[in-house]
Amino acid sequence: MKIGFVQSAPVFGEKRLNFDAVCRLLTGYKADLLVLPELFATGYAFTSADEVKGLADSTEGETAEFARQLAVSTGAVIIAGFIERENDCYYNASLMADDSGLLSAYRKIHLFNKEKLWFSPGNRPPEVVRVRDVNIGMMICFDWIFPETCRSLALKGADIIAHPANLVLPWAQQAMVTRCIENHVFAVTANRIGTEQRGDDNFIFTGQSRITGCRGEILASVEDNETCVKTVEIDPSVARDKSVNPYNDLLKDRRSQFYSS
Repeated sequence: MKIGFVQSAPVFGEKRLNFDAVCRLLTGYKADLLVLPELFATGYAFTSADEVKGLADSTEGETAEFARQLAVSTGAVIIAGFIERENDCYYNASLMADDSGLLSAYRKIHLFNKEKLWFSPGNRPPEVVRVRDVNIGMMICFDWIFPETCRSLALKGADIIAHPANLVLPWAQQAMVTRCIENHVFAVTANRIGTEQRGDDNFIFTGQSRITGCRGEILASVEDNETCVKTVEIDPSVARDKSVNPYNDLLKDRRSQFYSS
């Protein structure tokens, strides 16, 4: 299975421009799974609720249709961040689509910084979707700092965790090594690059997107602050063996009766 990430540099508020930039990056690429950054088409540094509303989308809107078209051209399942609108609520979300259309959507449950001003926290647990005989789970950016997010997906059978991100803290990329080791899963962290200086905020995004293996090995990465696509071949079935040695299993050895909530 060929999996990969897109590392892009969104321009705030310019959806069509950002769609076109991703299309150019993916020209000629074929893969089975491609992960785009969090809020890849809208930008991140909102200054008002009106901006959020103006850039929001439904799960049947233009971002979902763009993802479907990407799936057609690349052959891949596409995972991409967007603002999901439902009634009067707005969510920092990611969608999963193939060439037939939307497969699933996830709403970020751990909001970071001023996201709490603009978005409602996710109101559904992270789920695993089986597609093409592979189990794929989604989480978004700051979800990484809560180990329960990856663990819950692993317990639901995830082989691969797709991790769209707009990372500004310096720790996530390395932390995903631990997340993959402790759950024996693959992870695709698709981060953005560039800066957004709007209102009182001046965000500098860290780039360094990467694909991490079940043993914490870095299978593909980009250290430079550049827009790019990277892919790698994996065997997702490797993630289903949770044994550390003949006596220890990462999931079966859990003693949840001793874990306080």
